[in-house]
Amino acid sequence: MGLRNNTGVSEFLLMEVTEDPELKPLLFVLFLSIYLVTILGNLLIILAVICDSHLHTPMYFFLSNLSFTDICLSTTTIPKMLVNIQAEDQSITYTGCLTQIYFILVFASLESFLLSVMAYDRYVAICHPLRYTVIMNSHLCGLLILLSLCINIVDALMHSLMVLQLSFCTDLEIPLFFCEVVQVIKIACSDTLINNILIYFATSVFGGIPVCGIIFSYTQIVSSVLRMPSTGGKYKVFSTCGSHLSVVSLFYGNGLGVYISSALTSSSRNTAVVSVMYTIVPQMMNPFIYSLRNRDMKGALRKLMSKIPLFFQERAV
Repeated sequence: MGLRNNTGVSEFLLMEVTEDPELKPLLFVLFLSIYLVTILGNLLIILAVICDSHLHTPMYFFLSNLSFTDICLSTTTIPKMLVNIQAEDQSITYTGCLTQIYFILVFASLESFLLSVMAYDRYVAICHPLRYTVIMNSHLCGLLILLSLCINIVDALMHSLMVLQLSFCTDLEIPLFFCEVVQVIKIACSDTLINNILIYFATSVFGGIPVCGIIFSYTQIVSSVLRMPSTGGKYKVFSTCGSHLSVVSLFYGNGLGVYISSALTSSSRNTAVVSVMYTIVPQMMNPFIYSLRNRDMKGALRKLMSKIPLFFQERAV
């Protein structure tokens, strides 16, 4: 059965990326380049973790899942933007909009949970090093990923089903470059009280838990580091956490920028630009942060890149 809505709406209209026809080819190339870099960078991280046995540890297991999530989140938004720029058609079907809402909620929230799980992994490694392999066993790692995924699937499904109950009138323009649950609720002409309550509750709980987990983990890490007598030991600990802290700052910093922009500016275009940055910039930068700041990852990527020409030579023969 197809998705049904109360008013028979067949499509929504997204905000145009630019009204200047001369800028459209440039923006198309820009977003296409960002998308390809994101896919390639995160795919290399996943392949490096799979191919290098030295990276078969909980930290890199979570990193590969983060890279996969980044690929999925970028694929949810950027291809549709590229189609709209190229076709000069800003419409998105009702079913397509709900699908985009669902997957954006799943993968954006999953990224938040994964960052929290990775913080917990660093906490156990630094504060309980002798028990690390016992605590962070493969069963627990798989369970944490599965639990995070299930929670976010249920959360996204609830939001999507609640949007399905809304009625829409003549105003079908969404002031973003993609479908986002809050903006879709704003253009509904039926009562949205329950939808708004669900959003505030889900944001407080499913957004608050990962943030609290990250804060708790790093509070314990800093406390443990300050008790270390060796300066070299302190530097080594902070260097192992540096990549994760950079990714956390980028992800939540962009999220905070979206919130501040929507609260302080009356320009829907400014809010739209900030929102699209939130869904593409962290996902593109994460592979660079982990590959440039992590010696083991750099070594694994070098080995992987050296194997690629050999692979094609063997295939040619």
